[in-house]
Amino acid sequence: MKKRTKISAVLLPVLLVVGLGAAQATAGTTADSLLSRQKPVLTSSNEDGVLTGEKAVDGSTSTRWGSLEGVDPQWISVDLGQPAAINRVKLLWEAAYGKAYRIEVSNDGTNFTTVKSVTSGNGGTDDLTGLGARGRYVRLVGTQRATSYGYSLYELEVYGTVDSSGDTQAPSVPSGLAASGITATSANLSWTASTDNVGVSGYDVLRNGTVVGSSATTQFNDTGLTADTSYQYTVRAKDLAGNVSGASTAITVKTSVGGGTGSFVLAAAGDIADQCTASSSSCIHPKTANVVDFIKPANVITMGDNQYDDAHLSDFRNYYDKSWGRFKSITKPIPGNHETYSSPAFAGYEQYFGSAIAKPQGKRYYSWDKGNWHFVAIDSNDFSGENGLAEPAQLTWLKADLAANTKGCIAVYYHHPRFSSGDHGDNEAVVPLWETVVNAKADLVLNGHDHHYERFLPQDKNGNVNSNGPVQIIGGTGGKTLYPVTSGHPSTAKLLETFGVLKLSMTDNTFQSTLLGLNNQVLDASPTYTCH
Repeated sequence: MKKRTKISAVLLPVLLVVGLGAAQATAGTTADSLLSRQKPVLTSSNEDGVLTGEKAVDGSTSTRWGSLEGVDPQWISVDLGQPAAINRVKLLWEAAYGKAYRIEVSNDGTNFTTVKSVTSGNGGTDDLTGLGARGRYVRLVGTQRATSYGYSLYELEVYGTVDSSGDTQAPSVPSGLAASGITATSANLSWTASTDNVGVSGYDVLRNGTVVGSSATTQFNDTGLTADTSYQYTVRAKDLAGNVSGASTAITVKTSVGGGTGSFVLAAAGDIADQCTASSSSCIHPKTANVVDFIKPANVITMGDNQYDDAHLSDFRNYYDKSWGRFKSITKPIPGNHETYSSPAFAGYEQYFGSAIAKPQGKRYYSWDKGNWHFVAIDSNDFSGENGLAEPAQLTWLKADLAANTKGCIAVYYHHPRFSSGDHGDNEAVVPLWETVVNAKADLVLNGHDHHYERFLPQDKNGNVNSNGPVQIIGGTGGKTLYPVTSGHPSTAKLLETFGVLKLSMTDNTFQSTLLGLNNQVLDASPTYTCH
């Protein structure tokens, strides 16, 4: 590649606070303040370890953020720390600038609204005024590079006024609180959404008068309950200005008798450790490891690509071990395609985890039982075509293993998903694996490879919605840079471009999944499914 003096225009999807409200103070007036200086930043990528996102909000025009070269789209987002009226965004581009880009805002850092689109940018300084937006997060998303390099910003400046004294109206009281899928140890709660003059940011769930969790949606699965016990639940709504509604009408939930001895909770994710540590604010895998700590699982499942880029032993020790490594003794891993890039293939993976974990039954594929559940860990590299095996021996092993199973519930996990709305898309190479799992009436399939979250409704072997099929979940959200997603499949129940960790709540005959974000907030919650 032609050498240049590091010019890369990175388009970081700046998390712009959602909710376009009434017009705020005129941009550029004395009422507006610079809100983004030295605030937390996330980026879609960094050109190297120097051109990182925080350089775009440090107030210096001698430092900059740069994205990966030659890749669209790219983004940078800034967390303003509290809700604000966003009136003006000023961009100071380096030579690698964005010809087309958009400015987005969000209240929760997940759901964004576009407030300004630019299609003929010419570099230099772009001073975008009169935005009249409201939110906590601002995101710049670059969609077309002006050069062959990346996106490169000296400074990203967001101007406006904070809402700390402006919004005093609390959201409406949530209604319709109800419980379903009640087991000996869990209860799935749902309610009708509240309204607010600016926007509802989430809900607190109270059990017996004490907050036991929060949710960004209108669902919450409460776990760790005691069998044959009554609990009282209420829910209250909150907005980003700190206003909290009154509590909903209380309901009483009584857990079922018995069946709790086989209940347990797992944590799961794939595509985890980038080559960075917690010393970098943009490094994600230490943050997802903290979510695992919050879940306090009985076991941790990894869905491959545990370490990037070539998964050498030194990489595992320098990065993965400093975050997810603290769960090594309870981890049940599988390899992804990046584990094959070390020389010889899988060397770093097997040396780091050791034979007892990486190859507990003498192979990189194995099964294990917990409670009334049978778990099957598959090395899908053999199916994906990357190892060139048309009929891998483990397919024969898998069929025999499933035939010999005596447990009532089955979960299978492997790296390459059969169906995906992400960058890699559907994978025909794993059809024999998928059909074997469907024919065995498996209940749950976990995958990685595509760096996004996608939960499917139960499907048949052709991807049609069918209650007799397994629930497939892609959780490539453990820390490596996210991939863009498409509009989803007909069987897609939830599709998110976000980081997080799956919390799996299992009983003797049911399971329920919850996606927890980096702040332990609930980003998605499935219904409680009964095993086939």
